[in-house]
Amino acid sequence: MNVLLCGIAGHMGREVLASSLDPSARVTVAAGVDRAVPADVTLPVFTSFDKVEGSFDCIIDFSHHSLTGELTRFAVSHSIPLVVATTGQTEEERRMIGEAALSVPVFFAANFSIGVALLCSLAKKTAAVLKDAECEIVEIHHDRKLDAPSGTALAVAESIREARPESVIVCGRSGHAQRGSDEIGISSVRIGNVVGTHEVLIGTKYETITLKHEAHDRALFAEGALAAAEFLAGKAPGLYSMKDLVEL
Repeated sequence: MNVLLCGIAGHMGREVLASSLDPSARVTVAAGVDRAVPADVTLPVFTSFDKVEGSFDCIIDFSHHSLTGELTRFAVSHSIPLVVATTGQTEEERRMIGEAALSVPVFFAANFSIGVALLCSLAKKTAAVLKDAECEIVEIHHDRKLDAPSGTALAVAESIREARPESVIVCGRSGHAQRGSDEIGISSVRIGNVVGTHEVLIGTKYETITLKHEAHDRALFAEGALAAAEFLAGKAPGLYSMKDLVEL
């Protein structure tokens, strides 16, 4: 399987490229798209989508959510399956992704870790069983991360909301108001070179359950993105997620 990698010059783009070079990898990065062309990459790298040449079995995007419009238009116009691995999308950008999924298979996830997919599942089940428990999420990332809260923290919160649709997501706390019983709190920390830590606290007056996932190496997300690209092979148009991958 030949992949077009968007954001090949970035941190995660480099990780995906390195993972694809492993002898056991079944997905090959054939070319890249990036406004910055890395001097040490021998593959073809195009500075914009309108300059891309060649045929590809899938697109993996680790660039920036602001390119969502260009990305989805290119994928649809060339009938190429798409893996969207960026976070921080606006409502309009999410709409573009949804519209693209009507024409091509699109894999969209806030986090490409199977462990995080399990974290979402466990958080949902715990919140459903402990109906009166309060739910708080603490996420920690490196100081270069631009969006807060993280897409993963929002995904965990939305998983809890599947069990509690009346809940309201509250990002950060300040002032002197008491916590509402229907809130799902998210606190964000940005420090050092932390790859990603997500901790979910679900507690009643008498007990607290803590669910925690720590990413130790960014290669984890690269492997997940490559697995997602492989998953899309032969799939019908539609919007897919890590939940679909885990349930195989």
